[in-house]
Amino acid sequence: MTAIPGFLLAIIGFLVVIGPLVFVHELGHYLAGRLFGVKAESFSIGMGREIAGWTDKRGTRWKVSALPIGGYVKFAGDMGPASEPDPAWLRLPPEERAQTLQGRPVWQRFLVVAAGPVTNFIVAILIFAGFFAVFGVPQTPTLVKSVAAGSAAERAGIHAGDRIVSVAGRSVERFEDLAEMIFLRPGQRLEIGIDRGGHRIDLVAVPQTVTEQDASGNKTERGLLGVLPGRPVSVHQGPIGVLQAAVGATWGTVRMMVDVIGQILGGQRSARELGGPLKIAQYSGQTVSLGILPIIHFMALISINLGFINLLPIPLLDGGHLFFYLVEGIRRRPIPAQAQEWAFRSGLALLLGFMLFVTVNDLASFGLWRKLAGLIG
Repeated sequence: MTAIPGFLLAIIGFLVVIGPLVFVHELGHYLAGRLFGVKAESFSIGMGREIAGWTDKRGTRWKVSALPIGGYVKFAGDMGPASEPDPAWLRLPPEERAQTLQGRPVWQRFLVVAAGPVTNFIVAILIFAGFFAVFGVPQTPTLVKSVAAGSAAERAGIHAGDRIVSVAGRSVERFEDLAEMIFLRPGQRLEIGIDRGGHRIDLVAVPQTVTEQDASGNKTERGLLGVLPGRPVSVHQGPIGVLQAAVGATWGTVRMMVDVIGQILGGQRSARELGGPLKIAQYSGQTVSLGILPIIHFMALISINLGFINLLPIPLLDGGHLFFYLVEGIRRRPIPAQAQEWAFRSGLALLLGFMLFVTVNDLASFGLWRKLAGLIG
């Protein structure tokens, strides 16, 4: 019986977190399209069969669809939700052709497609800015108050009173940035730059690998250096400082995602850590149970994820379209239709394969395969 409330909470959390973020992503496409006179035939939250909807005076069908795993804006001249160009647009009358996405100059098409991910980043920046305006900007100095006995920091020769100034060639000014960088690099050999009494010293540390498991059985490997800072410091700043900190927090999250992907591709981190919609639903449900502030913070992180993933140069994603437009701008003519068709097919196969992989990962993290093996055995 206890699994039913948790399952329902996961669904509710997923809808609460993903629904608004998908809406603002697609709204960015829609508003940019309207700015350039492109007609939107449909605006859908969710995929598949329509559950409910209405048609506005501009002829756009606004709808909610059955599968809550995304959304789309279908512009005039598109064959489907992925905005594949429909060759039939060339046979339209000139006034209708001008209202299609394909009928606009390449720079306008680029901005319409880029507006979705950009909107996700703007939403994240605004959320972070709200947090920083209310609670202050974290500014804990990187001055080491104490070093844990037997820790990676002690073995590296870090002393109390040292100020850490760089990790792996990247400068750090706040302890929050230091903790984030160490967190992602368990067991890796890192160059640590410190300031000791005004003198720069370069040391080498290998953060201890710590495996943590939450109440739901989700395991995470993190790095532990073994240094403690002084009292955490948060500074209240003006609007410009808050906005700068929010942009910095958003960029830091993007950089962390790039680091994780690089570690997976390089073999330093297991691909089994990748999660899909089921894992997002689980985390969403857990976050919803914690209150409004954790939900909002989690939405900022997911919004950055949506913006980042959609910018990857994979056909069918926004990044794939942007890549085509860049090539078209350089070549001064569109990519041949046959090449685009093959690219879209390849992109679809890649995305379906990735979705299958992360879904298998999600089910494995829930212990499904172990339970099935136990039943068979």
